[in-house]
Amino acid sequence: MKFHKISKRHTTLLGLIRLHGQIEVADAARELGVSDETIRRDARSLEGRGDIVKLHGALTLPHQVGEQPLDRRMRENADAKRAIAKRAIDIVQDGDSLIIDSGTTTSIFAQELRVKRRLTVVTNSSDIARSLATVNGNTVYMAGGELMGDSGAAYGPSAIEFIAKFRVKHTFVSIGAVDAGLGPMDSTLAEAQFAYRALTCAENRVLLTDATKFGRTSLVRVCRFDDLSEIVTNARPGPDIMSALDHAGVTISLATQLD
Repeated sequence: MKFHKISKRHTTLLGLIRLHGQIEVADAARELGVSDETIRRDARSLEGRGDIVKLHGALTLPHQVGEQPLDRRMRENADAKRAIAKRAIDIVQDGDSLIIDSGTTTSIFAQELRVKRRLTVVTNSSDIARSLATVNGNTVYMAGGELMGDSGAAYGPSAIEFIAKFRVKHTFVSIGAVDAGLGPMDSTLAEAQFAYRALTCAENRVLLTDATKFGRTSLVRVCRFDDLSEIVTNARPGPDIMSALDHAGVTISLATQLD
C-alpha cells in the first residue's frame, strides 16, 4: 500500500470536513486560502488513506456516505439547538394549538414538546409528526404536498392551502439567515412561502434560531421583523439586528446553554 504523508494543511482540511460533515471543494479552498486544485490534491491523499470520500465536487467522511442531509444538519450546533428547544417549550401550555414548520431546530423542539399533553399540532414535517403523534393525547395534522426527500417535509400550494385552514395559538418556525435590513430569510422559495403562511395563522409567532444565523443573508425573504412576536435564540444578535427587532417590538428570549 502506498504511504500518504499527512501535512498540517491535510489535518486542517480534515478538521473542516469533520466540522461540517460535508464541504464543497471551493468552500474548503476559500477557508484555507488555497486553490481548488490544491484542495483536490490534498483530498486525493486523504482519500488514499481512507480518511475521506470525494463526492461530486464535495468532500465528506466515509461513514457519512448515504446519510441523509437532515441527519447531518441536526448535529450542527446541536447543543445550542437543544437549549433553544428547552427554552421554547416554556411558551407552550398543555392543550395549546401549534403550527410547527420543518427544520432541524423545530425537530429538536418537537422532541422536547413530548413533556406537554393534549396538544393540537399542524406540521409539514414527517419527522415532527412522528415525534408528537399518538402520545400524551395529542392530535397531529400533517400537511400534504410535494415531499422533499432530504427532509421528509411537504411543500407547495397544497401544503400552504392546508395550513391556511387553521387558526392556532402559536406558530414556531426556523430559518436559514437573519439580515438586519431584510429580516428572516431562507434558502428556497418553497420553505419561505410555507413559513410565512404559517406565521399568519397564529396569535403568537415565534422564530427559533441559533445565533450563527444572525448577520447572514440567504436567497429568499421569509417575513418582516414585525411579523414575529418573539425570537428564541442562544445569544443576543449584534446591534444592527437588535435595533431592528426593538423597532418592530419583537421579544428576544435567551436560552441557557446546556452543560
